[in-house]
Amino acid sequence: MSRNFKRRQDNRRYFRTNDRIYAQRLRVLDAEGKQIGILTKQEAIRLAKEQGLDLVEIAEKAVPPVAKIVDFKKFLYQQEKKRQEEKKKTKTSETKEVRLGPNISDHDLAVAIRRARGFLEGGNKVRLAVRFRGRQITHPEFGQETLGKTLADLSDVSKVDREIHFEGKQLVCILSPDKKGKNAKEENKEISEPQI
Repeated sequence: MSRNFKRRQDNRRYFRTNDRIYAQRLRVLDAEGKQIGILTKQEAIRLAKEQGLDLVEIAEKAVPPVAKIVDFKKFLYQQEKKRQEEKKKTKTSETKEVRLGPNISDHDLAVAIRRARGFLEGGNKVRLAVRFRGRQITHPEFGQETLGKTLADLSDVSKVDREIHFEGKQLVCILSPDKKGKNAKEENKEISEPQI
C-alpha cells in the first residue's frame, strides 16, 4: 500500500556553494556587494579560496547567474536574521470572542465591553456572541438590545465587519479595529491640551 505524504514546506532557502554550482559562467560579487565581473566557475572558486571564503550562488535564475564571495556561515546567519526581521514586521491579527448573555447585568456588560475594547486597541478583531439558553431564544430582542449597547460603546474604536445575525442559538456580530477612530481620538487629545 503506497501513501502519498505531503512534505512540510520549509521556508528556508537553499544555496549552492563552490563546486555545487551548475553554471559555468558567473557574475561575481565580493563580500561588500561590489561587482568583480563575469568569470568562469573555476576562476571564481579559485578567487574565493585565495581569500579563505566561499562562492555562494545567490541568484540562479539571472543570466548569467550571480554568485557572491562570502563566508558561508556568516551569510546564512545574516539571511536568517533578515527573515526574522521580516517576520517581526508582519503583524497577525486574531479574532477574539467575547460572550454575552441576553439578560446580562450592567456591571458584567461594562466588564465585557472593557475586555473587547482592549482586544480592539491591541489590533485584534472581536466576535461578540450572545448565547441563548432554553426558552430565552423566544425573545431575541433582549440579545439585540445587549449587542446594540455594546456596539454603541465600542463605536469610537471599532467598525462593524459583519452585521448582527443568528448562528444557531447565538446572536453574533464581528468588529474590527478602526484606525481612523483611534487617530482622531489622539488628535482631539492634542487639540484639547493647552499649548504653552
